[in-house]
Amino acid sequence: MNHHPSSLFQSGTIGTLTVANRFIRSATHEGMGDANGVPAPALGAVWETLARGGVGLIISGHAFIDASGRASRNQTGIDRDELIRHWRSPVEAVHRAGGKVLLQLAHAGLYAASADPVGPSPFVSAPGKTPCRELTLTEIAALTTGFARAARRAREAGFDGIQLHAAHGYLISQFLSGYYNRRVDEYGGTAENRGRFLVEILQAVRREVGADYPVTAKINSEDFIVGGMPREECADLCCRLQKIGLDAVELSGGVQAPDARFSPVRRVPFPPAETAFYQDAAAAVRKRLNIPVILVGGISSLRQSGELLQQACCDYIALCRPLIREPALIQRWRNGEVASSPCRRCNACFRPILTGRGVFCPIAER
Repeated sequence: MNHHPSSLFQSGTIGTLTVANRFIRSATHEGMGDANGVPAPALGAVWETLARGGVGLIISGHAFIDASGRASRNQTGIDRDELIRHWRSPVEAVHRAGGKVLLQLAHAGLYAASADPVGPSPFVSAPGKTPCRELTLTEIAALTTGFARAARRAREAGFDGIQLHAAHGYLISQFLSGYYNRRVDEYGGTAENRGRFLVEILQAVRREVGADYPVTAKINSEDFIVGGMPREECADLCCRLQKIGLDAVELSGGVQAPDARFSPVRRVPFPPAETAFYQDAAAAVRKRLNIPVILVGGISSLRQSGELLQQACCDYIALCRPLIREPALIQRWRNGEVASSPCRRCNACFRPILTGRGVFCPIAER
């Protein structure tokens, strides 16, 4: 395929899902859930604006699959059947606008806002923090079932598919990473064992939703921390997941540990501007896969996006902060106004998100 910039506006497929173009809104925590995890009515308007702004596929902010894994008080949930009806309205808003949307399923593990945080192994996330306790085999099985049931709820709510959040040092990522995972049973030690939790989750999800429902995963290309998951293990893991039914993988990187070389969210572009953070890793992984690779991180221009496709680094371009700054960015590019995103990656958008005021760019508002 000729991946000149116009190819960015050609449709593609993720499993059984047809996506109108190659631009994806990467999962972005909107901070628009109430005390019970119910999404605010205004969330539908946020997603509808993105769909009308030209993005081919929206991936929701992380939704907790179990109360033990809730990351923040403003996070949305999908941990019980009563939430299904609350999700239908924002999904329908996206569909009315001609868009598609996936629900991201997550458990924060040791980073949960819980009095009893859990993880693959006992671990203290930071000085003064409550240490997490090691999950038992029974609890691991229960959480595996929890992810599967959450996927079924997403399907019943009308979502076009789901994404398993296996990146950024949350629970699945903690199991994948030797930095967090010190277990000596079948879920720890070797790369195969550390990947077992995610493999079993995907298998359980497939049993629950069937083979035709799009299931994707967000995975670290590497952890960027001593003892963490290296790039080579990421590629091997993605091959494993492809064999058992994964429809696409989104590559990100970094964990939340204070001694990590890179966190999942970088304030300034590094490597230098016009170089996506994980493009070399994505290119290496893509050579080994037959499913689409989605690349996120450090992408802010139409030219850069086209080059990433042309160089076979990825099949889809995922954006987060640029779409907070300018929700209609993709439509502007499609209309021929090709200036790069004005987003400075200053992270000022974190303030309204974390204080429950929703997702927007304070700089643009001013």
